[in-house]
Amino acid sequence: MKQRKAIYMTESDMKRLEKLLELLEEEDNVRDQDHLVQLGDELRRAKVVPSKSIHPDVVTMNSKIRVKDLNSGNETIYHLVFPGDADAKNNRISILAPIGTALIGFRAGDVVEWEVPAGLRQLKIEEIIYQPEAAGDFHL
Repeated sequence: MKQRKAIYMTESDMKRLEKLLELLEEEDNVRDQDHLVQLGDELRRAKVVPSKSIHPDVVTMNSKIRVKDLNSGNETIYHLVFPGDADAKNNRISILAPIGTALIGFRAGDVVEWEVPAGLRQLKIEEIIYQPEAAGDFHL
């Protein structure tokens, strides 16, 4: 990921994601160590704010967002979830997937870039359809 724009994360998301990373780093059979490093980098650079203070246009965990692929022009709705809730058929993408890591903390209107085997992929976050914090659904 080239982009170094400021990203925002709630305190509760940060705690849960740090715990997830710790658990995965303890496992010997984790396939994507490089990806865990990328997620760790994203967490370290995030500006952490209380859940009540996160702006409603920021992608947080369990957010549902509409994105536009700037390469193809296709629009897709993704739901960013923790690994146990991921379901590719229903566009429920894990935070551990490269696209999930790329999206967390960015805002509506931002263009997110990351490298894929075929080259650079760019998604524009068109809309935050649902954000738990904006809906009053705060994580513990």
